[in-house]
Amino acid sequence: MATASDGGKGPGAAAVPPQLESFLAIGLDQRTAENALANRKVTANLTAVIAEAGVTECHKSVGNLLYTVATKYPANALVHRPDLIKYILSEKIKNSAQLDAALSFLSTLGPDSLDPVKFEEACGVGVVVSFEEIQSTVNDVLNENMEAILEQRYRINVGSLCGLVRKRQPWGDAKLVKEEIEKRLVEILGPKTEADNAKPIKKKKEKPAKVEEEKTVAAPPSEEELNPYSIFPQPEENFKVHTEIFFSDGNIWRAHNTKSILEKHLKVTGGKVMTRFPPEPNGYLHIGHAKAMFIDFGLAKERNGHCYLRFDDTNPEAEKKEYIDHIQEIVTWMGWEPYKVTYTSDYFQDLYELAICLIQKGLAYVDHQTPEEIKEYREKKMNSPWRDRPIEESLKLFEDMRHGLIAEGKATLRMKQDMQNDNKNMADLIAYRIKFTPHPHAGDKWFIYPSYDYAHCLVDSLENITHSLCTLEFDIRRPSYYWLLVALGQYQPYVWEYSRLNISNNVMSKRKLNRLVTDKWVDGWDDPRLLTLAGLRRRGVSSTAINSFIRGMGITRSDNSLIQVERLEYHIREELNKVAPRALVVLHPLKVVITNLDYGTIMNLDAKMWPNAPDSDASAHYKVPFSRTLYIEESDFRLKDSKDFYGLAPGKSVMLRHAFPIKCAEVIYGDNPDSIVEIQAEYDPSKATKPKVHRPLKYMRSINLQLPLSKSSSICVGRVTLGCRAFPWG
Repeated sequence: MATASDGGKGPGAAAVPPQLESFLAIGLDQRTAENALANRKVTANLTAVIAEAGVTECHKSVGNLLYTVATKYPANALVHRPDLIKYILSEKIKNSAQLDAALSFLSTLGPDSLDPVKFEEACGVGVVVSFEEIQSTVNDVLNENMEAILEQRYRINVGSLCGLVRKRQPWGDAKLVKEEIEKRLVEILGPKTEADNAKPIKKKKEKPAKVEEEKTVAAPPSEEELNPYSIFPQPEENFKVHTEIFFSDGNIWRAHNTKSILEKHLKVTGGKVMTRFPPEPNGYLHIGHAKAMFIDFGLAKERNGHCYLRFDDTNPEAEKKEYIDHIQEIVTWMGWEPYKVTYTSDYFQDLYELAICLIQKGLAYVDHQTPEEIKEYREKKMNSPWRDRPIEESLKLFEDMRHGLIAEGKATLRMKQDMQNDNKNMADLIAYRIKFTPHPHAGDKWFIYPSYDYAHCLVDSLENITHSLCTLEFDIRRPSYYWLLVALGQYQPYVWEYSRLNISNNVMSKRKLNRLVTDKWVDGWDDPRLLTLAGLRRRGVSSTAINSFIRGMGITRSDNSLIQVERLEYHIREELNKVAPRALVVLHPLKVVITNLDYGTIMNLDAKMWPNAPDSDASAHYKVPFSRTLYIEESDFRLKDSKDFYGLAPGKSVMLRHAFPIKCAEVIYGDNPDSIVEIQAEYDPSKATKPKVHRPLKYMRSINLQLPLSKSSSICVGRVTLGCRAFPWG
């Protein structure tokens, strides 16, 4: 049985989550606290606000203000949130009106330095509105609205009256204002009557006069549909807090560019958008890279900026010149022009010097743990035995690593982040490894190579990238990305993650593609069955079709969405329908003689080179001769007709595409009664009169015309077949 001292929690009672307990302890009601816990973002923000406040419990009025801070605080001014919390705890800001004014002020201010005098003036700190002032303002408002009060009595909107008072006394106690208005209404109107308590009679709405329905007009496309890059901010807006880096000891870093750093960056770039497409040269690019190119190069092009083609060549063992050459060539084929071609290895000296700076700050150390030990210590959230070694010792060992004096696998340089952090990407990531392997681009100068986690963000900063765009799996690396830039006082790019492109029935992993190629399961990286860009090109797909497909996907953060391959094929067909001339062939010809057409007569009919060719463009058409003798595909004729057959049959009429309706009048057999050697038919030159058949006249979609295939006037009519040669029948 539960006692009063245990809060009613018996042995079988469900444990209350610690976060819910802390939410209730600051005075939130049960429902608000549970709703906050159900929202991950609100939970994280409210937990951080409570930690910044340093309170375990407080009065409900303070707790509600802290909750408002957690849910409404402007992201661009997170550096000032601790200051606002101090104002709340000291009760200098003690009501929602003051807090709303404070949030509005900070939203406009952003990360710039806070002027306490202007801030306090803007949100009424120190302003005391006496009860007499509230009474006077309430009287003024009620007198001005007396006519409506007497007419509507207790049905008058009290909230509107409170709003009018707040406009004149914004820092007055809202509760006192409401109580005073209600008190004065009783004095003016007296006790409520039965009529006041009766439910208001709902007036029947008059039926509107019937208006002729207008045709539904399709909604105009959104700005994002018209311009998928509209979601990205301008470079001069890169002063907001990028992310909050939470440490296990309760410390919080708010990554943002200072005013001076941003001004220096804008001076170097001229305010232009600077992006980068950073493939690793360890394989051929696939259609997923086409999406990355579309976003990186496309954003720069749309904003009149620049996009680097940067080879992320930090692993000398996996990179080949073949891949570098292919990537450069395929980027050009896709229609993109790099601003500059750079390599991460171009910055090896800069990265090395920044690593020394990191050690000197006490934020990096030389470690001797094996990969297995590193994994074990991370799982147990334990510090490395070498984590707290002297700075001078790490500097000396790192210099030895640089000169090849330490064997491979015997030492690494690790960033001193937070081994107890719940985010594994903050668990002292490796910055440098020893590799006695010459580099394809940098040669044999280096014995140490930076990791992706160390080099990626720093090279973004060194190249003054404004928008660092990557796929969603890098979302959890945001804290480590910005940790390093904050630690070294570097410019911070704006980071945004988009969904990875996954297409049904296809391999999209470069690692798996590499295995298919290496193990000879496919005919190289450009095998047409693969969705590598080289494979698609070999298949006959144009870069225009690929970019159209990518644009149709949009730039979203929606993850785990599998795109059906038919969607890609649709865009390929649409592009081919605009540019690919059609070739016609009859593989199994059956002779047709048009008996009501004179010998030697040839009519040149217009036919489109491709389905979507504009009618007004003469160059997109060619002439198809129509003469007395032509050929159709054997399978397009039957002696016995059926409802589901749209070909030719005795006594039946069909429409030849690009030509006229023809009607089978007679069948000529050969020596074998089962063999048909000729069909005699008549054509209708008017095209206007539909022949009388058992069902409506249909176009023979599988029948088309072909140019003469010999010196005679014979015409070959048959199915559309791309890439086939016509046989020389005459």
